[in-house]
Amino acid sequence: MKNRTIGSFVAEDFRTAAVFNKYGIDFCCKGGRTLDEVCEKKAVDAEELMGELERLLSQQAENNIDFRHWPLDLLADYIEKTHHRYVEEKIPVLLQFLNKLSKVHGERHPELYEINELFIGCAQELSQHLKKEELVLFPFVRKMVSATITGQPIEAPHFGTVENPVAMMMHEHDGEGERFRKIAALSDNYTPPADACNTYKVTYAMLKEFEEDLHKHIHLENNILFPSAIVLEHKMN
Repeated sequence: MKNRTIGSFVAEDFRTAAVFNKYGIDFCCKGGRTLDEVCEKKAVDAEELMGELERLLSQQAENNIDFRHWPLDLLADYIEKTHHRYVEEKIPVLLQFLNKLSKVHGERHPELYEINELFIGCAQELSQHLKKEELVLFPFVRKMVSATITGQPIEAPHFGTVENPVAMMMHEHDGEGERFRKIAALSDNYTPPADACNTYKVTYAMLKEFEEDLHKHIHLENNILFPSAIVLEHKMN
Protein backbone atom coordinates (compact mmCIF):
# COMPACT_ATOMS: atom_id res chain seq x y z
CA MET A 1 0.00 0.00 0.00
CA LYS A 2 2.87 2.40 0.79
CA ASN A 3 4.11 2.18 -2.80
CA ARG A 4 0.74 3.09 -4.31
CA THR A 5 0.34 6.59 -5.70
CA ILE A 6 -2.02 9.06 -4.06
CA GLY A 7 -3.86 9.47 -7.36
CA SER A 8 -4.54 5.72 -7.61
CA PHE A 9 -6.31 5.74 -4.22
CA VAL A 10 -8.54 8.64 -5.28
CA ALA A 11 -9.15 7.04 -8.70
CA GLU A 12 -10.36 3.88 -6.93
CA ASP A 13 -12.58 5.74 -4.47
CA PHE A 14 -13.02 9.52 -4.45
CA ARG A 15 -13.96 9.46 -0.76
CA THR A 16 -10.24 9.02 0.01
CA ALA A 17 -9.74 12.63 -1.18
CA ALA A 18 -11.20 13.85 2.12
CA VAL A 19 -8.61 11.81 4.07
CA PHE A 20 -5.71 13.20 2.03
CA ASN A 21 -7.14 16.71 2.35
CA LYS A 22 -7.24 16.31 6.14
CA TYR A 23 -3.47 15.68 6.15
CA GLY A 24 -2.77 18.53 3.70
CA ILE A 25 -1.83 16.11 0.91
CA ASP A 26 -2.37 17.28 -2.68
CA PHE A 27 -4.17 14.43 -4.46
CA CYS A 28 -4.81 16.13 -7.81
CA CYS A 29 -1.77 18.06 -9.11
CA LYS A 30 0.70 15.89 -7.22
CA GLY A 31 -1.22 12.61 -7.37
CA GLY A 32 1.75 10.78 -8.90
CA ARG A 33 3.68 10.60 -5.61
CA THR A 34 3.57 7.42 -3.55
CA LEU A 35 2.03 7.24 -0.08
CA ASP A 36 5.49 6.60 1.35
CA GLU A 37 7.02 9.67 -0.34
CA VAL A 38 4.22 11.96 0.83
CA CYS A 39 4.27 10.71 4.44
CA GLU A 40 8.02 11.26 4.63
CA LYS A 41 7.84 14.74 3.12
CA LYS A 42 4.84 15.85 5.21
CA ALA A 43 6.03 14.10 8.42
CA VAL A 44 2.74 12.16 8.51
CA ASP A 45 2.44 8.87 10.40
CA ALA A 46 2.15 6.39 7.50
CA GLU A 47 0.54 3.67 9.63
CA GLU A 48 -2.12 6.08 10.91
CA LEU A 49 -2.90 7.32 7.39
CA MET A 50 -3.05 3.79 5.95
CA GLY A 51 -5.35 2.75 8.78
CA GLU A 52 -7.79 5.54 7.90
CA LEU A 53 -7.65 4.63 4.22
CA GLU A 54 -8.22 0.93 4.90
CA ARG A 55 -11.23 1.64 7.15
CA LEU A 56 -12.72 3.91 4.51
CA LEU A 57 -12.11 1.53 1.60
CA SER A 58 -13.69 -1.35 3.53
CA GLN A 59 -16.98 0.58 3.69
CA GLN A 60 -19.06 0.25 0.53
CA ALA A 61 -20.01 3.65 -0.80
CA GLU A 62 -23.47 4.21 -2.17
CA ASN A 63 -23.44 5.66 -5.68
CA ASN A 64 -19.66 5.65 -5.69
CA ILE A 65 -18.86 6.14 -9.37
CA ASP A 66 -15.86 4.23 -10.67
CA PHE A 67 -14.67 6.56 -13.43
CA ARG A 68 -11.71 4.26 -14.19
CA HIS A 69 -13.96 1.93 -16.17
CA TRP A 70 -15.77 4.60 -18.16
CA PRO A 71 -15.08 4.83 -21.91
CA LEU A 72 -12.68 7.74 -22.44
CA ASP A 73 -15.03 9.66 -24.74
CA LEU A 74 -17.76 9.46 -22.09
CA LEU A 75 -15.34 10.66 -19.41
CA ALA A 76 -14.26 13.60 -21.60
CA ASP A 77 -17.95 14.47 -22.15
CA TYR A 78 -18.62 14.26 -18.41
CA ILE A 79 -15.68 16.54 -17.54
CA GLU A 80 -16.74 19.06 -20.15
CA LYS A 81 -20.42 19.12 -19.26
CA THR A 82 -19.92 18.98 -15.49
CA HIS A 83 -16.67 20.69 -14.55
CA HIS A 84 -16.08 22.99 -17.53
CA ARG A 85 -19.63 24.33 -17.29
CA TYR A 86 -19.25 24.81 -13.54
CA VAL A 87 -16.12 26.93 -14.07
CA GLU A 88 -17.78 28.98 -16.82
CA GLU A 89 -20.85 29.65 -14.65
CA LYS A 90 -19.02 30.53 -11.42
CA ILE A 91 -16.17 32.71 -12.74
CA PRO A 92 -18.28 35.80 -13.65
CA VAL A 93 -20.09 35.71 -10.29
CA LEU A 94 -16.88 35.36 -8.27
CA LEU A 95 -15.15 38.13 -10.26
CA GLN A 96 -18.06 40.46 -9.50
CA PHE A 97 -18.15 39.60 -5.78
CA LEU A 98 -14.38 39.82 -5.27
CA ASN A 99 -14.22 43.17 -7.03
CA LYS A 100 -17.00 44.48 -4.78
CA LEU A 101 -15.35 43.12 -1.62
CA SER A 102 -12.00 44.68 -2.53
CA LYS A 103 -13.61 48.10 -2.96
CA VAL A 104 -15.71 47.92 0.21
CA HIS A 105 -13.47 45.96 2.62
CA GLY A 106 -10.01 46.18 1.04
CA GLU A 107 -8.67 48.89 3.36
CA ARG A 108 -9.48 46.85 6.50
CA HIS A 109 -8.63 43.52 4.87
CA PRO A 110 -5.85 44.17 2.31
CA GLU A 111 -5.49 40.45 1.58
CA LEU A 112 -8.67 40.84 -0.51
CA TYR A 113 -6.71 42.80 -3.14
CA GLU A 114 -4.29 39.90 -3.61
CA ILE A 115 -7.06 37.28 -3.57
CA ASN A 116 -8.89 39.30 -6.23
CA GLU A 117 -5.75 39.55 -8.41
CA LEU A 118 -5.07 35.83 -8.04
CA PHE A 119 -8.61 34.92 -9.03
CA ILE A 120 -8.51 37.27 -12.04
CA GLY A 121 -5.41 35.38 -13.17
CA CYS A 122 -7.17 32.08 -12.55
CA ALA A 123 -10.19 33.19 -14.59
CA GLN A 124 -8.04 34.19 -17.56
CA GLU A 125 -5.84 31.09 -17.51
CA LEU A 126 -8.65 28.59 -16.90
CA SER A 127 -10.80 30.03 -19.69
CA GLN A 128 -7.96 29.46 -22.19
CA HIS A 129 -7.15 26.07 -20.65
CA LEU A 130 -10.72 24.78 -21.06
CA LYS A 131 -10.82 25.87 -24.70
CA LYS A 132 -7.57 24.00 -25.44
CA GLU A 133 -9.06 20.86 -23.95
CA GLU A 134 -12.37 21.29 -25.78
CA LEU A 135 -10.87 22.17 -29.18
CA VAL A 136 -7.66 20.12 -29.25
CA LEU A 137 -7.24 17.36 -26.68
CA PHE A 138 -10.75 16.03 -26.10
CA PRO A 139 -11.65 15.80 -29.83
CA PHE A 140 -8.51 13.69 -30.39
CA VAL A 141 -9.44 11.42 -27.46
CA ARG A 142 -12.86 10.93 -29.05
CA LYS A 143 -11.23 10.16 -32.43
CA MET A 144 -9.02 7.51 -30.84
CA VAL A 145 -11.99 5.86 -29.14
CA SER A 146 -13.97 5.90 -32.39
CA ALA A 147 -11.01 4.43 -34.30
CA THR A 148 -10.71 1.53 -31.87
CA ILE A 149 -14.41 0.74 -32.40
CA THR A 150 -14.48 1.08 -36.21
CA GLY A 151 -10.94 -0.11 -36.92
CA GLN A 152 -10.43 2.93 -39.16
CA PRO A 153 -7.02 4.67 -39.01
CA ILE A 154 -6.85 8.29 -37.90
CA GLU A 155 -4.58 11.06 -39.15
CA ALA A 156 -1.55 11.87 -37.04
CA PRO A 157 -2.40 14.95 -34.94
CA HIS A 158 -0.58 18.24 -35.58
CA PHE A 159 0.73 18.09 -31.99
CA GLY A 160 2.64 14.86 -32.70
CA THR A 161 1.54 12.66 -29.81
CA VAL A 162 -1.19 12.99 -27.19
CA GLU A 163 1.57 13.19 -24.58
CA ASN A 164 2.39 16.75 -25.72
CA PRO A 165 -0.98 18.45 -24.96
CA VAL A 166 -1.31 16.26 -21.86
CA ALA A 167 2.04 17.56 -20.54
CA MET A 168 0.90 21.14 -21.20
CA MET A 169 -2.47 20.61 -19.48
CA MET A 170 -0.81 19.03 -16.44
CA HIS A 171 1.65 21.93 -16.20
CA GLU A 172 -1.28 24.37 -16.27
CA HIS A 173 -3.08 22.30 -13.62
CA ASP A 174 -0.03 22.71 -11.38
CA GLY A 175 -0.23 26.49 -11.86
CA GLU A 176 -3.88 26.65 -10.84
CA GLY A 177 -3.30 24.32 -7.90
CA GLU A 178 -0.54 26.63 -6.65
CA ARG A 179 -2.70 29.73 -7.20
CA PHE A 180 -5.50 28.27 -5.08
CA ARG A 181 -3.07 27.24 -2.34
CA LYS A 182 -2.16 30.95 -2.10
CA ILE A 183 -5.84 31.99 -2.06
CA ALA A 184 -6.58 29.44 0.69
CA ALA A 185 -3.63 30.71 2.78
CA LEU A 186 -4.58 34.38 2.32
CA SER A 187 -8.22 33.71 3.26
CA ASP A 188 -7.28 31.62 6.34
CA ASN A 189 -8.67 28.58 4.54
CA TYR A 190 -11.81 30.48 3.48
CA THR A 191 -12.66 31.68 7.00
CA PRO A 192 -14.46 35.05 6.84
CA PRO A 193 -13.39 37.66 9.43
CA ALA A 194 -15.63 38.60 12.37
CA ASP A 195 -16.87 41.76 10.62
CA ALA A 196 -17.74 39.97 7.36
CA CYS A 197 -20.99 40.87 5.63
CA ASN A 198 -23.14 38.26 3.88
CA THR A 199 -21.47 38.87 0.50
CA TYR A 200 -18.09 38.28 2.16
CA LYS A 201 -19.29 34.98 3.64
CA VAL A 202 -20.91 33.83 0.40
CA THR A 203 -17.82 34.71 -1.65
CA TYR A 204 -15.50 32.70 0.62
CA ALA A 205 -17.90 29.75 0.55
CA MET A 206 -18.01 29.95 -3.25
CA LEU A 207 -14.20 30.11 -3.49
CA LYS A 208 -13.93 27.02 -1.30
CA GLU A 209 -16.47 25.15 -3.44
CA PHE A 210 -14.66 26.32 -6.60
CA GLU A 211 -11.36 24.91 -5.32
CA GLU A 212 -13.01 21.60 -4.36
CA ASP A 213 -14.57 21.29 -7.82
CA LEU A 214 -11.22 22.13 -9.41
CA HIS A 215 -9.57 19.35 -7.39
CA LYS A 216 -12.13 16.80 -8.67
CA HIS A 217 -11.76 18.13 -12.21
CA ILE A 218 -7.93 17.91 -12.16
CA HIS A 219 -8.05 14.50 -10.50
CA LEU A 220 -10.26 13.03 -13.24
CA GLU A 221 -7.88 14.32 -15.90
CA ASN A 222 -4.44 13.84 -14.30
CA ASN A 223 -5.12 10.47 -12.69
CA ILE A 224 -7.59 8.83 -15.09
CA LEU A 225 -8.27 10.47 -18.48
CA PHE A 226 -4.73 11.56 -19.41
CA PRO A 227 -2.81 8.36 -18.52
CA SER A 228 -5.55 6.25 -20.16
CA ALA A 229 -5.38 8.37 -23.35
CA ILE A 230 -1.58 7.83 -23.49
CA VAL A 231 -2.03 4.07 -23.06
CA LEU A 232 -4.71 3.99 -25.78
CA GLU A 233 -2.49 5.90 -28.22
CA HIS A 234 0.40 3.47 -27.58
CA LYS A 235 -1.91 0.51 -28.28
CA MET A 236 -2.95 2.05 -31.60
CA ASN A 237 0.63 2.63 -32.82
